[in-house]
Amino acid sequence: MTSKKKISLFWFRRDLRLEDNSALYHALKENKAVQCIFIFDREILDKLSDHRDARVSFIYDAISTLKKQLNEMGSDLWVLYGKPKQIWKDLIETNNIDNIYFNRDYESYALERDTWLKEYANTKSIELRTFKDHVIFEKDEILKSDGTPYTVFTPYKMKWLEKLHSSKLEKHYYLKSYPTEKYFSNLNSKTSISYGLLSLEKMGFKRSNIVIPTRKVTQKTIKEYSEKRNYPAIEGSSRLGIHFRFGTISIRKKARMSMKLSDVFLSELIWRDFYSQILAHFPYVEKSSFRSKYDRIEWRNNEDEFDAWRKGITGYPMVDAGMRELNTTGFMHNRIRMITASFLTKHLLIDWRWGEAYFAEKLLDYDLSSNNGGWQWAAGSGTDAAPYFRIFNPTSQQVKFDKEFQYIKEWIPEWGSDKYPSPIVDHKEARERCLSTYKMAVNEF
Repeated sequence: MTSKKKISLFWFRRDLRLEDNSALYHALKENKAVQCIFIFDREILDKLSDHRDARVSFIYDAISTLKKQLNEMGSDLWVLYGKPKQIWKDLIETNNIDNIYFNRDYESYALERDTWLKEYANTKSIELRTFKDHVIFEKDEILKSDGTPYTVFTPYKMKWLEKLHSSKLEKHYYLKSYPTEKYFSNLNSKTSISYGLLSLEKMGFKRSNIVIPTRKVTQKTIKEYSEKRNYPAIEGSSRLGIHFRFGTISIRKKARMSMKLSDVFLSELIWRDFYSQILAHFPYVEKSSFRSKYDRIEWRNNEDEFDAWRKGITGYPMVDAGMRELNTTGFMHNRIRMITASFLTKHLLIDWRWGEAYFAEKLLDYDLSSNNGGWQWAAGSGTDAAPYFRIFNPTSQQVKFDKEFQYIKEWIPEWGSDKYPSPIVDHKEARERCLSTYKMAVNEF
């Protein structure tokens, strides 16, 4: 299958939408015959243990929608399955490619893959162009006056907002949409060359039964976010995490809405940028503590207790309800994420990397930088980490945020009966053990 016609390729990755897509906009504006592609990456898929992984079903449906939308405009989406290096070699060998466009990804695997593609494309005299789309401000856009990165959130946020509001280009320049629709006529016409969409089954997966939250969120939800976000029994959060993760919504669009309706929701978006730039500047955090002395902690790493935590049978209902919700739906409320992470690292003294890996396996909205940042915060080893002597009491958290036991009753039907287990650890004893262990490791007192 060979095309003599000169084309430019746009590669969908973490930006599964046609509207307000940075790299797609530039590809269409600057070229004729832009061919869109997507790769089901076996380097990622082959590592997934659950063949009903809801994220794969979600991506599959998003790709199916994109293919249909492009077909309706007389174009097509080439969908490929395999290992990207071989796929790119084949694409370049069999097509007359002028340029390759995509939006940047900041995770370690993506960086290695994209560096390889840039070098390979260069040997074939193909220009590779990349753009920012997944964040508002990336690695080097928000820096201290001395050119070093921020490692504390609050001053980072202040600088972030200052840059947003003081753009000399035009008001809120960095939140402007990219009007891709103006240039859809530059999409490549559908031809006899086609890379069809394989079924989930042919890729080794089956459709998940997990229901994915809609990407539509009301203004009322955003407006009331600060009041309701801490209560897991009510619909107080946006549930947009998976859509941000895979780019089925625009971060710029939601930031514009947040500026009008909720400073607190906007802060959550700024946290995404903050953790993204931490990973970019300090890539070692993927496997090590941001504060290196915390790698000296002597974790207990009791596998039976870890299993109890995973299954939601620790005897602490706020922890157990959260883990059961995660295992069933792929979602966990942010307040509960903090409680469950603190319990694992401080009550049970289990390495935060164990918990991080489990969340990576289960969370629909798993994002390396945010997941890593959240877990290191809970463990006390991260950037804006809570002091190690601040230890969540799951019982007092329940009194404060689930006073009527609504959330607990929803996820633990046996709660209050003799079928529900006793606590696997005493809070007071666990707290003292944690303080002693941490103090010995970090030697702060």
